[in-house]
Amino acid sequence: MPTAAPPAATPDVSPDVSEALPTAPTAGRAPRRWLPKRVLVTASAAETPHGRQIVERVTAAGVEDVQLLRADRLPSLRGDDERATYALAKSTMAVVTSPPSARKLVPIPPSADWRLDLAVGCPAHCQYCYLAGSLAGPPVTRVYADLPEVLSAIDAHVGRGGVTTGTERHGEGTTFEASCYTDPLGIEHLTGSLAATIAHVGTTEWPSPVGLRFTTKFDDVEPLLALPHGRRTRVRFSVNSAGPSGGERFEGGTARVRERLGALRRLALAGYPVGLTIAPVIPAPGWQEAYGQLLDDVAAAVAGAPDLDLTAEVITHRFTPKSRDVLLGWYPGTKLEMDPEQRTTKRGKYGSVKHVYPKDVMVDVRTWFQRELAARVPAARLLYFT
Repeated sequence: MPTAAPPAATPDVSPDVSEALPTAPTAGRAPRRWLPKRVLVTASAAETPHGRQIVERVTAAGVEDVQLLRADRLPSLRGDDERATYALAKSTMAVVTSPPSARKLVPIPPSADWRLDLAVGCPAHCQYCYLAGSLAGPPVTRVYADLPEVLSAIDAHVGRGGVTTGTERHGEGTTFEASCYTDPLGIEHLTGSLAATIAHVGTTEWPSPVGLRFTTKFDDVEPLLALPHGRRTRVRFSVNSAGPSGGERFEGGTARVRERLGALRRLALAGYPVGLTIAPVIPAPGWQEAYGQLLDDVAAAVAGAPDLDLTAEVITHRFTPKSRDVLLGWYPGTKLEMDPEQRTTKRGKYGSVKHVYPKDVMVDVRTWFQRELAARVPAARLLYFT
């Protein structure tokens, strides 16, 4: 593998997309940042260099309640009911060491070869949350303090995998997905883990190519722009349609989509491969016009970016019986449609149940995105539709 190249020099193209996107925020706007009300630090985490750096970061960010625990067991995070438990957990960040399972990487199709967890849990408040029902216990954000041990798991998996390694996507190298169970950019100002991972992947020599991937709904990308990424990290922005029936209205606590597109442009100008995770697609009345406007905004955001490497992943809304129950407990007043009677039941190989849109709807949505992506954002390579 050749020596990692430094990030591409920023060309003489303004990163501010406010002229291209009439609704874009003004230049110089502060990025959306989450600040937990309290931070719990386990004894083992506090002994690690990275854990101590995280404590310094959260203190500098203004978190007043930082508790250094005497052991590695977290206190109860349960309230009087489901809503109280949710509120308490969502306002808490725990600094812990990774369990052995986090260092035994598992495949993560169709996104990447392997799942690489830097943290588990997310600060956002998405009413369709993909983590609902899949995480044990209250939805506290747990960040891993033993980052070198987590990253060391990459070594044994390079050259192995069935999603990009040895497939038509082989040009991406062996890929590692860092956002399966968290939004790493949403907590980066508190952890520094994402920047360290990008630099590690961008400068380490392995026997064959390696690619890091993550998806985000946040826009605080300035600390990433000058990193030695070597074009080995693809940053994908989760984007959705706006309007009264659009998916963006279900994404609380995140940067607005127009702000994410501005961040996507800044990263593209800094030489990063970038991507769109258009999810979850909700084919409500008028969806073609709403998602058409989204694609036009994307085209405006990437206009003029040199050496643009842009991908797209399209994911329709789906839910399981367990995730539905959890989400209705968290968001009892949600307007998000989660009616099993309006869906088709899809069963996994081990008997799991997932409620997806009927086949005719899926065909319509797939056909539309394939056609409109090619027409409106021709630079984008559609990796998959699901």
